[in-house]
Amino acid sequence: MLLRDLRLIWRKRGDALQPVLFALLVVVLFALGIDTHSGAMAQAAPAVIWLAALLSGLLALDALFRGDAEDGSLEQWLLSPQPLAMLVAVRVFTHWMTTALPIIVVSPLLGELLHLPHAQLPMLVGSLLLGTPLLSLIGAVVAALTIGIRRAGALLALLALPLYVPVLVFGAGSMVAAAQGLDASGALLILAAMLAVSLVVAPVVTAIALRIGWR
Repeated sequence: MLLRDLRLIWRKRGDALQPVLFALLVVVLFALGIDTHSGAMAQAAPAVIWLAALLSGLLALDALFRGDAEDGSLEQWLLSPQPLAMLVAVRVFTHWMTTALPIIVVSPLLGELLHLPHAQLPMLVGSLLLGTPLLSLIGAVVAALTIGIRRAGALLALLALPLYVPVLVFGAGSMVAAAQGLDASGALLILAAMLAVSLVVAPVVTAIALRIGWR
């Protein structure tokens, strides 16, 4: 299933690049709008990069299960002998690979655009590696709940954004703490704990929501 999803994404490379280009555009616009000489850009860099990663994942969230619902693949998921939660986990992993992983790869470049100190780059990459899978897992639950609603983009954003707030707070907060010379391990450990719980709970909850929404 993972190989099938990757082949479909490769055939629609233009659509797959939209979240990454959107994140890059967000960072560039912030870089153009903040005074580079005041040091405000470096202070805002963690929050800007995190917001770019959050919004780019949200941009592709509505299509997470909708295509399968429209072409009948979702019905085959429900009838499949494979556990639905496992199929959901594969799809969420694909979503993370195509929306968040490219941003993590180019995050050093984004940090350079925002004059982020090089010493903070490992913390930036580490927080994104822990936090962005959480965004995909939480978003999958919301996408499954709205699967039966047409044009649910606005509703999807309204439901998902409040749930994203804790991830954003601890993800960007770890960067702020590191910049101030404080111990940021607490925020990272909270992100890791949230990720561990979500890896177990979110696919199961998403599978239940898909069964409810499909009815």
